[in-house]
Amino acid sequence: MTPLSPKEPSELLENIQSINAKKIIFEVNKYKLPIGLESEFGVIKHPGACLAVPIKDDGKIIVLRQYRFAVSRRILEFPAGTLESNEDPLLAIKRELKEESGFKANQWDYLGLLLPCPGYSDEEIHLYLARDLELLNNKPKGDDDEDIEVLEMTKSDLDQCIANGNEALDGKSISAWYRACQFLNL
Repeated sequence: MTPLSPKEPSELLENIQSINAKKIIFEVNKYKLPIGLESEFGVIKHPGACLAVPIKDDGKIIVLRQYRFAVSRRILEFPAGTLESNEDPLLAIKRELKEESGFKANQWDYLGLLLPCPGYSDEEIHLYLARDLELLNNKPKGDDDEDIEVLEMTKSDLDQCIANGNEALDGKSISAWYRACQFLNL
């Protein structure tokens, strides 16, 4: 995998406003960009996230149908979660996979970094392929606000869902699925 280009941080000149929410901070700041321009920008500060594309030995893919309040609907997505402060992304996704799907994976491959909304957020999502899955006898308790249905889909089923638009899917899951297919030469 080709390494990402190096960061070129803008110089923070002034914090104008900050609003702390449950997992994010919204800031309005004055920055000096690397090209020399000074201007105000709104940015969502995010602690980062992790996502797993879980594939069983029989080729079935574990997909979640999860209620998301911001869009007032259930969408298809892969298990994912927000990182705690200084949390290792691989340890976080191992926990999230268990809590959200009831499976654990014995083989993990890194699929790279995704920047979902770089125009207004610093969020980075670490993508993983999870294989050699085992169904847990006792699924750990997840977050109180999670409303999740665990599905098993074939590659054809998932590709059809992405292609036909009859199910709402999130961009991070579509991107991760694309990377997993590349990794596995599917």
